[in-house]
Amino acid sequence: MSYYGGFPEYVPVSEKRERAQKAIEKLRKKDPTISPIIIEGRSISKTWWGKSWNDNLESYADYSNRIGRGRSYVRHGAVLDLKINVGSISALVQGSTKKPYKVEINIKPISKKLWKTIEKECVGKIHSLEELTQGKFPKALSDLFTAKGKGLFPTPKEITMECSCLDWADMCKHIAAVLYGVGARLDDDPLLFFKLRDINIQDLIKEAVSEKSKVLLGKSEVKSRRILDDTDIFGMFGIDMDTDAKKVKSKKTIKSKK
Repeated sequence: MSYYGGFPEYVPVSEKRERAQKAIEKLRKKDPTISPIIIEGRSISKTWWGKSWNDNLESYADYSNRIGRGRSYVRHGAVLDLKINVGSISALVQGSTKKPYKVEINIKPISKKLWKTIEKECVGKIHSLEELTQGKFPKALSDLFTAKGKGLFPTPKEITMECSCLDWADMCKHIAAVLYGVGARLDDDPLLFFKLRDINIQDLIKEAVSEKSKVLLGKSEVKSRRILDDTDIFGMFGIDMDTDAKKVKSKKTIKSKK
């Protein structure tokens, strides 16, 4: 990087994007599986899961003053590759040098106790996988999922970060760009969030639907028992509904003949 008057030389946005695109093409020749973050439009994230991820990070004072450094980086296409696995995020970010920086982020899985609480609250409120991934659920669930330290999203204490650059800050702009990149990636595939947090989403859907079915079946059984009880009460007194009805009809017939 060249400097002018002690400050880094200004590089136009178009040039930054061009550099990033060339770096992506070069990497792709070596590894066709790379997955760059491409931001289209003004917003980094547009869906409920993507925006909630970014909002969660920005809500913590530990991050709010530093994470903003990564916005321009991710917008300019500097995140050349980003992969999300169970409890980890690995990425390559184009910085001021020709060789991209390696970023590794580890996130602790959600605690079993907290997960059980969330799972219980979801009963009867989630009807399909599609609704969940599209963020189409009651506000009560939205508040539950995004609750600080009590929801699905990680806290700073659950996140460890490392970058190969020379910036010794806990969160350099390359790490910040990757964290924003995760929000953008969740727009494309929200299921990756559950993979990252080591959550079996099928269990959540199955449990929510199963419990709702049990409640509905329970109501149905109560109604059925009431119908049976009304019928069985005649049996308790030894009354045959059909026979008794015939006797009444016979008496009326005899009386009319007189």
